[in-house]
Order: sequence, then C-alpha cells, then structure tokens
Amino acid sequence: MNVLLDTLSWISLVIGTSVIITGSVGLVRFPDFFTRLHAVSVIDTLAIMLIVAGLVLQSGWSLVSVKLLLIVFFILFTSPAAAHAVAKSALHGKLQPVEFKKGESSS
Repeated sequence: MNVLLDTLSWISLVIGTSVIITGSVGLVRFPDFFTRLHAVSVIDTLAIMLIVAGLVLQSGWSLVSVKLLLIVFFILFTSPAAAHAVAKSALHGKLQPVEFKKGESSS
C-alpha cells in the first residue's frame, strides 16, 4: 500500500510541477497583460491543487493533511478573486487588451 501511495503522490507532484512550467511558458509567450494573467491564474490553481494532493498523500492522515487541505481551500477562493481584482485595476488604469484582426498574428 505504501508503494501505491508513494507512486500516486509522485505522479501528482510531477504533473503539478509540469503544469506550473506550462503556465510559465504561457506567461512568457502570450502577447498582453490580460492573456498572461489568465494563463497564470488558471494554471496556478490547478498546479497547487495537484502539488498539495501529492503532499497530502505523502503525509498520511494527520494534522499536517488538514492544514494542507485548508491551504487548498484558501487558495481556491483567493487566487481567482486576486486575478479578477488585478485585471479590474488594470482596466481602471486604462490598460486595454490587445485586439487582433482575423488572420493577424502577434509576432
């Protein structure tokens, strides 16, 4: 049973790390502030859930697991709200999204 839990834990940790790397690539490659913000805000929530799931499997059922689950609960509510607040403040600061015409590319 320990081998199965360790395997599932490591799979979750590796996938979570891969998701973070993918989000970082999106942060560098996307053309404007709003698309970058969207990529990072969606990806970080998923990645943190996967990484914490792997850590919960590693720690077993204990007080540490409860604390990790509380962290996930907190991040599930605060990360989207923070991304929304940052995007709204950028719009209030007169930052406009980049709009491309059909057939046009960002490069």
